[in-house]
Amino acid sequence: MKNLKNILSLILAMMMALSVAAFAEESSYPVTISTYDYEGNALETTYEKAPEKVICVYQGTIETMIALGLEDHVIASYGLDNPVKAEWEEGLSKMNYNEDVFAPDKETVTMLEPDLIFSWGSLFSEKNLGNMPEWIANGTNTYISSNTARNGGNRTLENEYIDLINIGKIFGVEDKAQAIVDEMKNEIANALAQTEGQESPTVAVIEFMGDSIWNYGASSLGGDMVTALGGTLVSPDGSELGKEDLVALDPDVIFVVYMAKTETVEAEKMAMVMEDPAFADLSAVKSGRVHTIMLGDMYASTVRSIDGIRTFAAGMYPELY
Repeated sequence: MKNLKNILSLILAMMMALSVAAFAEESSYPVTISTYDYEGNALETTYEKAPEKVICVYQGTIETMIALGLEDHVIASYGLDNPVKAEWEEGLSKMNYNEDVFAPDKETVTMLEPDLIFSWGSLFSEKNLGNMPEWIANGTNTYISSNTARNGGNRTLENEYIDLINIGKIFGVEDKAQAIVDEMKNEIANALAQTEGQESPTVAVIEFMGDSIWNYGASSLGGDMVTALGGTLVSPDGSELGKEDLVALDPDVIFVVYMAKTETVEAEKMAMVMEDPAFADLSAVKSGRVHTIMLGDMYASTVRSIDGIRTFAAGMYPELY
């Protein structure tokens, strides 16, 4: 009899715990979230429950949903620049990924009847997804990656953290989102703690674009990552550079940005620095401190931001990795 009472007490306690958890989940709604419209104006959206028919367009939005365990909420996805990580492949298989078009048009999205469109700001033009106010007026919420908003603001790690937390709030998985953010913050804190007192390395983050070289300055996400890790950007203003400009700046470390379109592109981009006679006297070339970094790890990178942080940290402080 005593054992029976204990079992019944345990069952009752479990039922109460489940009821409390369910109530807590329900009581977290409605949720009001700040995002932006196509022009970059602040926009507030309200969620009465977790969206169930989500359309994701672009790499970071797809991977964010998978990393947070939300792939079952996605009815269609588009716009991968490069393959997802191996641990995310199963999640992608559940998201109805369409590789025939990079981004759907407004008519296609309308037929799918989503309750949330999660994408980059640039894709909410009339020729692509359509602007946000019309969608919201018709019952479909929108959320854009903050570092793609056309508001002239800096592209920062803080914006990536905000996006992750906001998506966590929208779907009731804020604890998972916070854990990802904490991992990023801890990676930076650990690098800073282990290099305290060292001289700040000077850094250039560049991308070859045709005949020009683009320099990622302090207002870019890549630049913000470098600064957060204690590096000093040799050219804080984002701008084009000539070869002679880069030679004159002579950074300790150079990161060459690439898009993973082919298997050989990373090596090709590296060779554009290491094998160009114009760069032979650069300190970074002589010391072997020229590195590559994938654009998706440092531009609206959301859950891949940890990879960008680690790539920058390893290049700046090789003794730590």
